[in-house]
Amino acid sequence: MRIAVLALQGAFIEHERMLRQLGAEVFEVRQLRHWQQPKDGLVIPGGESTTMMRLLHDLRLFDPIRQAILGGLPTFGTCAGLILLDRQHLGTMDILARRNAYGRQLGSFHTVSAVQGIDSAIPMTFIRAPYIEEAGPAVQVLAEVGGRIVAAREGRQLVTAFHPELDGNPAVHRLFLDSV
Repeated sequence: MRIAVLALQGAFIEHERMLRQLGAEVFEVRQLRHWQQPKDGLVIPGGESTTMMRLLHDLRLFDPIRQAILGGLPTFGTCAGLILLDRQHLGTMDILARRNAYGRQLGSFHTVSAVQGIDSAIPMTFIRAPYIEEAGPAVQVLAEVGGRIVAAREGRQLVTAFHPELDGNPAVHRLFLDSV
């Protein structure tokens, strides 16, 4: 299985390590020519969503990535990746993200909570994290923390407001790879 990792900015290396640990072949997408390689899935990491959106447009990646996701490419977005998949950005998931929902860097936190589809509670690291403010009827809520949606799935798209790549627990990445 071959997974593309959007490597424009953010915590992409940590995702790559986790995916390789689970046996996936990984390659980085930095330019359109990288995107044109064969792939079985896509990871959009955390980072700065405004910067990532600008780069997607500047590098002519926005439309091909959007079309591939709409065409059924399994996709996993964390933090900024969640924001990029929402209605106002790539528009591939019927969700609306609230950016920086927990405040600035000082509002970052760590907790342990359950995620539907994973047998035991997992660690969750939130860094200037969003949450899902609205979820359409086809969206399956997978986790909530403090009454706010922090993980969801729609079709072959999976999103988390937290950073599972930073906690050393491969459960969420395994959940993603199971959809590939």
